[in-house]
Amino acid sequence: MIVAGAGVAWWLQAPLPQRAVAGAPPGQPLELEIEPGTTPRGVARAAVRAGLDVHPDLLYWWFRLSGQDRDIRAGNYEIPAGTSPRALLRKLVRGEEALRAVTLVEGWTFRQVRQALARAEQLRPDTAGQSDEAIMAALGRPGVAPEGRFFPDTYTYGKGSSDLAVLRRALHAMDRHLEAAWAQRAPDLPLKSADEALVLASIVEKETGRPEDRALVAGVFANRLRVGMLLQTDPTVIYGMGEKFDGNLRRRDLVTDTPFNTYTRPGLPPTPIAMPGKASLLAAVQPADTRALYFVARGDGSSQFSETLPEHNRAVNRYQRGQK
Repeated sequence: MIVAGAGVAWWLQAPLPQRAVAGAPPGQPLELEIEPGTTPRGVARAAVRAGLDVHPDLLYWWFRLSGQDRDIRAGNYEIPAGTSPRALLRKLVRGEEALRAVTLVEGWTFRQVRQALARAEQLRPDTAGQSDEAIMAALGRPGVAPEGRFFPDTYTYGKGSSDLAVLRRALHAMDRHLEAAWAQRAPDLPLKSADEALVLASIVEKETGRPEDRALVAGVFANRLRVGMLLQTDPTVIYGMGEKFDGNLRRRDLVTDTPFNTYTRPGLPPTPIAMPGKASLLAAVQPADTRALYFVARGDGSSQFSETLPEHNRAVNRYQRGQK
């Protein structure tokens, strides 16, 4: 019995041998997929099918004797070479799935988000071929424009997960961040709702080249909203042009009316124009206390802020036209 016990203890710690899997490089981790509802015996058989060179009954009885056979979780797992029976069970009980990741970047449009999801490794493309409207309906937001509604972040997922599930997580993340930002809004903010804050935050995201300028950029737009000035922000014009934009914004584009042209229409555009990050959300609801009504890019990522039009024109001549 002592010898048998020592043998079992050795086997539980010893590396499980692995068979070569066709098409997989030597040393590549085995991919084990456990469907929901799979029995412990079925898990053992699936592990052997995945490439573990061991009798399935041995694994099954180990699962049973451990007392944790009913705790094994469904999911997609990677089993690296050298994994012992004890380590295998621990991974399956803890649900340590093989995770992939996709990053949604601040300032991206929903079109870019969809492209990133389509390229993501082993993410099931359930939204492929669906319209933006159909996707929002599937997410429980029928009639809501998708632009700016998803929080930019890195999202992990298991192999074979749905791209719709990633979008749902990003949607709820933006809900939480927007709600938290709106709760911290300044008392004199010239915005009527959290949705308006989201729209302004998206503009701040696209207009800001340096993080330190976010609150000042938001302050300029807040001042303009207070006094009824046109926002006159190029990123909204570019967004409204869609695929017609060729990289150059011309004077005729500034006078061609679209719902997003803030040179021709007062107030905020009808929807966000991109995904704002947390910093831009906070800047939109807590803009800097400034008298500036204008700003212009200096060419180094920062902006020059001005209170009057003559001052602004001098800044444009200096930083945009190279005049002293």
